[in-house]
Amino acid sequence: MGKTNIRRTLLAVLFLACGSFAKAADLSEPVILVAKRELRDQLFGTTILIAAPLSGGQHVGFILNRPTRVTLGNMFPDHGPSQKIVEPVYLGGPINVELIFALVQRPDSPGGKSMALMPGLYAVFDGDTVDRIIEAQPDQARFVAGLVAWQPGELLEEVKQGVWYVLEPDSALVLRKPTSGLWEELVQRLERAAKGI
Repeated sequence: MGKTNIRRTLLAVLFLACGSFAKAADLSEPVILVAKRELRDQLFGTTILIAAPLSGGQHVGFILNRPTRVTLGNMFPDHGPSQKIVEPVYLGGPINVELIFALVQRPDSPGGKSMALMPGLYAVFDGDTVDRIIEAQPDQARFVAGLVAWQPGELLEEVKQGVWYVLEPDSALVLRKPTSGLWEELVQRLERAAKGI
């Protein structure tokens, strides 16, 4: 196989791994959003998010790569299971930052107030169910403070303005640890792919 064929094969693999741009732009399904370099917003610049549709063109999502310096053990010093989790709490977004949500990878719903963000990945909104995940499944979860919400048409407008790369969802990417360097890695791959390199 020549170098040209190898390069084409690698590009095909990259597009499959990162998702098809045209297909992933369907915002009626969950998507991964990767901030483009041009997005210089203090909160959302250099971020990766998972976003899922709600009714009426609204979306809800979570920032995936903003670890804080706080752990669950710091937040809940009297809760033994929280003390065992060394992973930091992540900033999920600017709304309801006083609440802890769990993003948990599992084949079925964890129950309580939860919603499927994509097949095999759930967002948990109520404290009792988050506590159960802390106690029973902390290795399959990421704990986040706050969330992101888009009103009808807002996310579509942001995508049209070109501030996000839009990728198909991937639960392994959502829960990848550590997240340091992940945004840079994704953006470099996407920029190279867009240039055909």
